[in-house]
Amino acid sequence: MADVIRVGLVGYGLAGRVFHAPLLRAVPAMRLTTISTSRVDEVAALDPVIRCVATPAEIFTDPAIDLVVIATPSATHADLAAEALRAGKHVVVDKPFALSLQQARELASLAGECGKLLAVFHNRRFDSDFLSIRAAIAEGVVGRITHFESHFDRFRPDVRDRWREDGSAGSGIWFDLGPHLVDQALALFGRPDGVSADIAALRDGSPSDDWAHVVLRYAGMRVILHASMSAPAGEAGGSPRFLVHGQGGTLVKMRLDQQEAQLVAGLRPGDPLVIFDRQGGRTARPALAGCQQDYYAQMAAAILSGTPLPVTLEDAVAVQEVVEAAQISARDGRQVALPLTD
Repeated sequence: MADVIRVGLVGYGLAGRVFHAPLLRAVPAMRLTTISTSRVDEVAALDPVIRCVATPAEIFTDPAIDLVVIATPSATHADLAAEALRAGKHVVVDKPFALSLQQARELASLAGECGKLLAVFHNRRFDSDFLSIRAAIAEGVVGRITHFESHFDRFRPDVRDRWREDGSAGSGIWFDLGPHLVDQALALFGRPDGVSADIAALRDGSPSDDWAHVVLRYAGMRVILHASMSAPAGEAGGSPRFLVHGQGGTLVKMRLDQQEAQLVAGLRPGDPLVIFDRQGGRTARPALAGCQQDYYAQMAAAILSGTPLPVTLEDAVAVQEVVEAAQISARDGRQVALPLTD
């Protein structure tokens, strides 16, 4: 393989257009050559050199493509990722990894059988807010953590006509935003002992879940993951993005990382990280810069040099396990212990 990885992108909706295409094009070792989409004019406006094809199969069977990126509706992820692996391609699949833990395990096993790299697009590991909180926790700024709270809220009170909200397989806020929240929590604290969850559809006429409140249980600590479509985020009147209580104080990060808005409209991140000590004193320090293209820079290094993936398959399967445990908990109204199976 040359020192440039040729990439085929499957899907050019919100995920493909706003996240994957710009981030891929920002990494020198990646070359986006082909997109499977019907939006030919939009791709031509992005770059007339990029080839459009009508079906994913045309990407999978193209010997000139090294890496396939799956950016299609959630219910199609597992099947398309499996087809790309069997065609001999490295694969990045958008979250959620799959619709079930069993599917996730089968994909991980298939990647090993095919001798190809498979990674899930957990780009939120590279957000300013998360990087800032992780660094402060690692430094012991507030001592041992007893309470960690992570919110991913949006104020969209009206149900929209799109697959993410239509009640079909893979729709709903828990499959959409839950994997981000879970991945960040597991990256910080590892797998919990148990999961308790309440997941519901609360907006008028909503056919899919639009509210999720999940508690991860650890010895000496509780982690709260919350997502809502009816709450403004941060300083707009909602909850902080992160709220962390430790035995030595509290960390508060109000605003969500702005890279999504930056990708759309050229905005820049950053409100500060606020620290409260045990005596009630308040200090602030600048947030670390986020850089989601680092995901693809690390993916390129893994393909070209054998360095670690940006998200290991073990991590991806663990996230799917917690996502599924929360669904079981909400359905049955009980705490669910991990691991789910032997």
